[in-house]
Amino acid sequence: MTLPPPKVYSIPSGAPFVDTLAAGIVARVGEDPLALAEVTVLLPTRRACRSLQQAFLRRSGGQPMLLPRFSPLGELDAGDLSLTEDELPEVPLDLPGAISALNRQMTLARLILHADGMAATTAQAVRLGADLGRLIDAVWTERIAFDRLDSLVPADYAEHWQTTLKFLTIVTEVWPAILTSTTETDPAHRRNLALETQAALWRAVPPKGLVIAAGSTGSIAAATDLLGVIARLPNGAVVLPGLDQDADDVLWDHIEVDEAHPQYGLSQLIRALAVTRAEVAPWAEVPEPRGARARLIAESLRPAATTEGWRGLEGLDATALDGLTRIDAATSEEEAQAIALLMRHALETPTRTAALITPDRNLGRRVAMALARWGILVNDSGGQPLAHTAVGTYLRMTAELAATRVHPLALLALAKHPMAAGGRDSADFRAAARALERVVLRGPRPAEGFAGVMSALNSAKRFDHEDQQAILRDWLDDLSRRAAPFLRVMEGEAPLAELLRAHIDFAESLAADHDTEGPKRLWRQDDGEEAARFVHDLLDAAEDFPSIPATEYPALLDALMSARAVRPRFGLHPRLFILGPMEARLQHLDLTILGGLNEGTWPPNPSADPWMSRPMRRDFGLPSPERLVGMSAHDFAHACGAPEVVLTRAARVEGTPTVPSRWLLRLETVLKALNLDGRIEERGACWLAWAQRLDEPDQVRPVLAPEPRPPLAARPRKLSVTAVETWMRDPYAIYARYVLGLGKLDPIAADPGASDRGQIIHATLDAFVREFPDALPPDALPRLLELGRAAFGPLLRTHPDVWAFWWPRFERVAEWFVTLERGRRPRLRPLATEVTGTLTLYGPGGPFTLTAKADRIDKGPEGLVVIDYKTGTPPSTREIELGFAPQLPLEAAIAEAGGFNGIDQGAVAELAFWRLAGGDPAGEEKPVKGDPATLAAEARAGLEALIRQFDDPATPYRSCPRPAMAPRYTDYAHLARIQEWSAGGGEGES
Repeated sequence: MTLPPPKVYSIPSGAPFVDTLAAGIVARVGEDPLALAEVTVLLPTRRACRSLQQAFLRRSGGQPMLLPRFSPLGELDAGDLSLTEDELPEVPLDLPGAISALNRQMTLARLILHADGMAATTAQAVRLGADLGRLIDAVWTERIAFDRLDSLVPADYAEHWQTTLKFLTIVTEVWPAILTSTTETDPAHRRNLALETQAALWRAVPPKGLVIAAGSTGSIAAATDLLGVIARLPNGAVVLPGLDQDADDVLWDHIEVDEAHPQYGLSQLIRALAVTRAEVAPWAEVPEPRGARARLIAESLRPAATTEGWRGLEGLDATALDGLTRIDAATSEEEAQAIALLMRHALETPTRTAALITPDRNLGRRVAMALARWGILVNDSGGQPLAHTAVGTYLRMTAELAATRVHPLALLALAKHPMAAGGRDSADFRAAARALERVVLRGPRPAEGFAGVMSALNSAKRFDHEDQQAILRDWLDDLSRRAAPFLRVMEGEAPLAELLRAHIDFAESLAADHDTEGPKRLWRQDDGEEAARFVHDLLDAAEDFPSIPATEYPALLDALMSARAVRPRFGLHPRLFILGPMEARLQHLDLTILGGLNEGTWPPNPSADPWMSRPMRRDFGLPSPERLVGMSAHDFAHACGAPEVVLTRAARVEGTPTVPSRWLLRLETVLKALNLDGRIEERGACWLAWAQRLDEPDQVRPVLAPEPRPPLAARPRKLSVTAVETWMRDPYAIYARYVLGLGKLDPIAADPGASDRGQIIHATLDAFVREFPDALPPDALPRLLELGRAAFGPLLRTHPDVWAFWWPRFERVAEWFVTLERGRRPRLRPLATEVTGTLTLYGPGGPFTLTAKADRIDKGPEGLVVIDYKTGTPPSTREIELGFAPQLPLEAAIAEAGGFNGIDQGAVAELAFWRLAGGDPAGEEKPVKGDPATLAAEARAGLEALIRQFDDPATPYRSCPRPAMAPRYTDYAHLARIQEWSAGGGEGES
């Protein structure tokens, strides 16, 4: 039987696709409303179906009407099949169900964990399971047999490809065997069966009504077969999106072999449909509304082998640039601001629609946040990852609390989350968490678990009020009780389903507040509903999943939640959209913004295939990366047909320089050939300028350096010798610490740092010298090491870095110290270590007390020797001479005045720093140059002058008045705003 010729049509890329399609349908069936209801329209996506519905609504002026039957081409289900089993018994209509993506992912992950030679965490196995699922779907989509894998790895290939091939037996042998025991199949196979069944039905019994397949580019093999059937139905038609019918035959021949060209997919589709371009008719008598621009884009994207055609561009002029704008922003933040302004401006015209089309999800989120400043909630088709929503982060934090055995950071992160309430008012719950942070959790980390935190609370000394400790005990007891079942399950290993149930029980219990039950409060919003569906699906998929280490549970949860998106259903603006390239197909918009046009983003870099090399993919029959680029190019070219198009990119993204998209570079080249370069950039300059001015103040007033002048009564009358050095280098730090009373907060669960190492070494040497004030014993070094172990204490067990780095350095310091001491003891005798002293000086404001704690003072034949242990870098001789490192000279002044406890007044013969670095050399004795008496007198005189100066109420406490002598580090730089005023060059302010 001779088949009728296929009926294939095209709609130009510049014409509104769905409106033109609707007009053509009405033209073919007439105005009879009942006839329209008999039409079946297959479109690529559900969003395209909704757009066509809106097109019919626009055409009717909002009047009620019967609509055609719409269906997504790739998502046909049993309800879409047009006949029954009784009508056509030879065609099986009882299709298997599609296995859920999560069930398949978890099953494949279980197989991966049990594969020979596989060493993967559960989270890694889950991600690999998702990759394997995508490979399976790609194989079904291309209708390839897995048995071809055996011939893909010749003997001269690297050995790891043989290992990969062995690993892929999971999908070639094990997975098919699993499917045979169920009534479900892979989603892509289920889709193929539905498409093949529909094709068989319509081939055998053509439907009476009009059947139209529109907007498809034939990327699915089974869909292409169905399109071939539809094209030959008596009442069938295939409508292509933007087939280029103006290209000459030579150019088209190159297009048919250039997979990266936007028309490549359509060229293969019409070849499969057995039609030529000349046989493709226009769907409606609608001319290309922007023909000059369409040709400009086509010329820009022509195959590389034919770019000599750019030498003859007759007929193209400035009209091709009508409605076309380009914006090159400096950063992605600036790009998002400019896009938000464009979309906000579109709202000034009633009924005007606008959309950002981009594959860059970060750019989409930035634009959504920028629009939120005007109270505009935009419809983002990509949604928000569940893991980043309030409920998603809450679930992650509850899991982290148990996995880390109540680490203080995990405890505070969870306790401060808005969803955590513990049966109380959520604000009161967070207030208790902040109080616990201040009095217990800042500083060294408590012992593990709630018991460790409770022990630290019981031993805490500082509380804001007398009842606070009891209140915090009750709060911590209640939280511990709620978490106890989950913590018990999280010990060692447990089945995933058991972990998940215990986790959700804890999360619901903690989410309850004073008037709402936990489940009602946790699952009620959009993100809560999606999270509830996720938990339900995971419980179903985890029933047969083996036990996993509890420490891997949070990473597993995060890996699974990252694949789920939350899309708000209400409150979104009806005229603004953020769409991915796929979602934007066939959409009709007045303003189209193509954002993120950088190489690697649009077109995207091809993702690395963990299973096959490029030659292996080619031989196996999977699409090449160039084919995916061609599909992306088609989306770009089709979107450029909108009435108004803005092309945007950022020169730097996250601080990294970018390369313009290849399509932009090609467009630049063509415009240069036409002497039109720079025109479309000029149109975008105003939007960039407005975006930059959006957050610029009307007047820029440089920040002035602070010059606080507190009254004399508020100024400190007592400082240590180390604080005097700070006073010299950074008076503002003295003001902040001693006048305002501001001290640096300790880090939460602080790990030991350089200051801790210094304190440990100081304490060890102090204990050693006190124990052996005279001659050293023969076992001095072992004894010093024993004292060191006692001083380091549990840090040697709990912190591997302390054992690996600090302890070997201390061993070298100890050996050096004992050797030095053996040579000194015959002529020098230690008088005191860690000894405190004071000296009273007088100024216009009255007495001023200088305090000190000397690391060590020895007695020699010529007088006292004042020693300071330094685990860091000692000050230079110049700093000491200029008075900016007065610690040892001032200690000498105190010693000469008899101000140290238990040490008689006497002359100081030597000042010395002992550098205890533990490197090479392990230690170094560095005597201070100069006469100690002279240095002490100069330091005392300098301090008295400083006291007199600051006893004048007019003297300000400036921040780093001498930048060359500024301290290496200060806790108050952010309060003094040094970075702001140091760049502004302003004067001081009170």
